Amino acid sequence: MSMKTKGILLAAGGASLWGGSGAAAQQLFMTHAVTTEWLVAVRLLGAGLLLLIWGLIKSSKQINEIIHDRKNMAMVLAFAIFGVMNSQLSYFFAIKYSNAPTATVLQYLQPVLIVLWMAFGQKIRPRRVDGISIVVALMGTFLLVTGGRLDTLTLTPIALAWGLWSAVAATLYTLLPSGLLKKYDAMVVCGLAMFVSGIIMLPWFLTMEQPHLSLFNIVLVIYIVVFGTMFAYTLFLQSIRYIAPSVTGILSAFEPLIATILAVTLLGTKLSTAAIIGSLLIILTTVIQAVPFNVIWRRFRRVK
Repeated sequence: MSMKTKGILLAAGGASLWGGSGAAAQQLFMTHAVTTEWLVAVRLLGAGLLLLIWGLIKSSKQINEIIHDRKNMAMVLAFAIFGVMNSQLSYFFAIKYSNAPTATVLQYLQPVLIVLWMAFGQKIRPRRVDGISIVVALMGTFLLVTGGRLDTLTLTPIALAWGLWSAVAATLYTLLPSGLLKKYDAMVVCGLAMFVSGIIMLPWFLTMEQPHLSLFNIVLVIYIVVFGTMFAYTLFLQSIRYIAPSVTGILSAFEPLIATILAVTLLGTKLSTAAIIGSLLIILTTVIQAVPFNVIWRRFRRVK
C-alpha cells in the first residue's frame, strides 16, 4: 500500500467515524435515552482522558511544559471553554433539534466564517475563491433552511440557531489553539482541552439525573467516546503525515456523507431534494477552500 493511499484511508476513516458519532447521538436523542449535557460531559471526560493518557505515553514532556506555564494554561482554558465545550454542546443541541445530517452540514459553514474573520478581523483582503465560497455557502444555506421556498422554513428557529452557532463554535475551535499548535502536538493540546472542559462540566454531570441505559445505548455511548472521538481524531491527524492538508480537507466531506447515509437508512430521517442540494453546496465550499486553484491555474498557463 502506497503512503498516499494509506493517508487517504486514514482521513476518510477518521471523518467517517465522526459522521457515525453524529448518527449515534441522533439515535440516543430520538429515544430520549440521554440529555445533551450528559452526553457531552461523558464524551469530553472519556475522550479527553483517553487522549491525555495517549499523550502522556508519547509526549509527556510537552504536557509537562504546558501545565507548568501560566500563559499556555490560559490558552488551554480558553480553548477548552470557547472552542471544545462550546462546539460539542452546540453541535449536539443542533442534532437534538434537527438531525445529524443537517447539524453536520451547518457546521461546515466554518470555512466561510474563517474567511469573513480574516477579512474583517485581520483586515486581510479575501481572494476571488473566497468570494465564490461565500456565495455558494449562502445559496446552500438558503436551500437547506427554506427548502427553496421563501414562505416557509424547513428547520425550526431553535434548530437553525444551534446549527449556525455550531459553525461559529467550530470556527473558534479552529482559531483559538493556533498559538499552542505551533509549539505542541495537536493530540496533546486537544486531549488537554477536552479533559479540562470535561472537568468543568463535572459538577453539572454529577448533579444531573443519571440515565438508565439499555445495552444498545451503552454501546452507542462507547462508540461516540472511543471511536467517534478518540480514534476519529487520531486517524485524521495521522493522515496528515502521508497526504497534504488540502486533501484531508476534501476527504473530511465523508463526515456529513456518512452521517446522512446512516440517518436516512437506519434512523428514517427524510431530506427534501432542496435540502440535499443545499447540503452539497455547503460541503462544496470546503472543497473549494481546500483545492489549490492558484497553483493549478499557474501550471495550466505554463502548459499553454
